[in-house]
Amino acid sequence: MRFLLRCRPNTKKPPTGKKVAIIGAGPAGLGAAGVLLCNGHEVHIYDALPEPGGLLIFGIPPFRVPREGVREGVKELVDAGAKFYTSTFVYCGEKPREHEALLLVKEFVNLEELVNRYDAVVLTTGTWKSRSLGVPGEGLPGVYKALDYLFRIYSSQLGYLPREKVYPTGRKVLVVGAGLTAVDAALEAKLQGAEKVVVAYRRTINEAPAGRKTIETELTAKGIEFRELVNPVAFLGAGRLEKVRFIRMRLGPPDKSGRPRPEPVPGSEFEEEFDTALIAAGEEPTPPGNCLGIEFNPDGTIKVDEKMMTTRHGVFAAGDVVTGPSLIGKALGSGMRAAQYVDEFLKS
Repeated sequence: MRFLLRCRPNTKKPPTGKKVAIIGAGPAGLGAAGVLLCNGHEVHIYDALPEPGGLLIFGIPPFRVPREGVREGVKELVDAGAKFYTSTFVYCGEKPREHEALLLVKEFVNLEELVNRYDAVVLTTGTWKSRSLGVPGEGLPGVYKALDYLFRIYSSQLGYLPREKVYPTGRKVLVVGAGLTAVDAALEAKLQGAEKVVVAYRRTINEAPAGRKTIETELTAKGIEFRELVNPVAFLGAGRLEKVRFIRMRLGPPDKSGRPRPEPVPGSEFEEEFDTALIAAGEEPTPPGNCLGIEFNPDGTIKVDEKMMTTRHGVFAAGDVVTGPSLIGKALGSGMRAAQYVDEFLKS
């Protein structure tokens, strides 16, 4: 994530007098800032977390994305004139009530105020909401979203969150899912002292989003069990998680994702003891809220036109809040592309 500034400092274009607000300091927001600064615009970046970087700092382990590289890239932007407003939650409509970042927020700003104050606004708030499984007992203590689990651990390690706010890791940990978040949560649970870590996936290793190689080299080689074709149907316990009820699965015809559809095998239910379950069933878009006539697609992503402008004139959107969960490079590129359209809009 170094070299976020898309020009040499001495080749920046002269100041245009135009001001742009970017909401979200993850890959898309930082990518957009690097382009807009080079085009001479004044750039202010708002983020709910106490330092820029988003999931690169607070949700992804440093062995996967070195934090110092992210911080060096942010420093490039600051040296070029970017101004960051951290621990500042920008909302649209009602103030948020459920968001892990609220643990670290100090100020709230209404998006409508920013739209009135800036010449353009870019929404890059990503996908911070984890999907639920929708099975009984999911609200029991001991059952957590894997991304929230990681976020609290890293926030505490960085000195931003008291240790008592971190979700406890039990002795027997179940991770549900097979993407990189599931892999990272399983590895972190092992580091936190879990005696047994099992990753359960409703398809096979061949369909795992993290990939066979990652699962074999990062999980099974380190003593973490990967179970195929099983799915939790209930979390059980008196007051907190004690057991998980599973059902075995089989693969059917392809679904809309193109992968074989997992189908339950009747009469194959079984139970096993676990005291912690981490749900990694994917993430959903987290736009600032619902106001200003900004419209959404059926999957909750922000609707944009071919130039990445939302249905509100002068408000653009980029990154995972537009595309859904993606890789870092794709989000970064999306932010850079949106910035080019913002520059074109400001010049016109």
